[in-house]
Amino acid sequence: MEDDRLELLGQVASWYYEDNLDQSVIAERIGKSRSMVSRILQEAREVGLVEIKVTFPLKRDTELESLLTQTFNLRQAYVLANPPDNQDLLWQRLGSLGARCLQNHLHDGIKIGLGSGTTVHQVVRAMPRVELKEAKVVQISGALGSGNPVFDGSELARWLSEKLSASYHVLYAPLVVKDEALAESLLQDPTIANTLTEASQVDLALIGIGTLDPKLSSLQRVGYLNKTDLAALHEIGAIGDILSRHFNAEGNPVDLPANRRVIGLDLATIHAIPTVIAVAGNVIKAPAILAALRGGFVTVLVTDCLTATEVLALHGG
Repeated sequence: MEDDRLELLGQVASWYYEDNLDQSVIAERIGKSRSMVSRILQEAREVGLVEIKVTFPLKRDTELESLLTQTFNLRQAYVLANPPDNQDLLWQRLGSLGARCLQNHLHDGIKIGLGSGTTVHQVVRAMPRVELKEAKVVQISGALGSGNPVFDGSELARWLSEKLSASYHVLYAPLVVKDEALAESLLQDPTIANTLTEASQVDLALIGIGTLDPKLSSLQRVGYLNKTDLAALHEIGAIGDILSRHFNAEGNPVDLPANRRVIGLDLATIHAIPTVIAVAGNVIKAPAILAALRGGFVTVLVTDCLTATEVLALHGG
């Protein structure tokens, strides 16, 4: 059976058996009839995804979810209970769990702010089609310039808007420019300024959390920073970033020229967004995730059990 079909069966079964959604609600989410949902549930049972409980790989660790929400005053936490060893597969599973999380926050008229990067891409990839009325998707940071447009905010905003039957606003600028003067000039451009105003007024933002570790740094991968730059940032106290805005271990913004060359929302604006869903996993990222939680930038965290355990251990230690 193809992976896409298996993922659909598991998602529908999880909504029905774990989240207790009515079949008519599920039918509306996937754009099918209620009878089709019933057949999907039957197929899920026949192929072994459902026995007494859903056995789809997106099993959650409710104990760790509770610990995270209580410790960091989160609204919700989604913790993958069985993370795979393979990093690409981990990103894919977190994306699927993030998509489930995002769906539970959708409503007509919602305005969604969208970051960029691997985990955000995986969330958008995993999203089913959901018919919303008067919804809007807004790109909240400039283009990474990764060489693969699928991972950049503009393409992701267009893709998600199609899945949600929503309109979208693109931020026509790179994520990081060569100097502060150019950044200031771009920020005064009416098109860019208007998009950032829209971005500052979103109901929900979907973001990743960046690390300074060279193994997983997206800013190094796309060429904005090298290993020397990452080491220098660490020396002055930076521990991670959101939308390329760096912060220290306590979650306080780090005042450095690189932050002033970024085109996108700043940390204070992100902090003010009503719901911020951060999707990030791998124990390497635990210090950066912990700092983002301490800074209060995240209201809903999607991660894996190994990373969650490390975040709690670092916080307690």
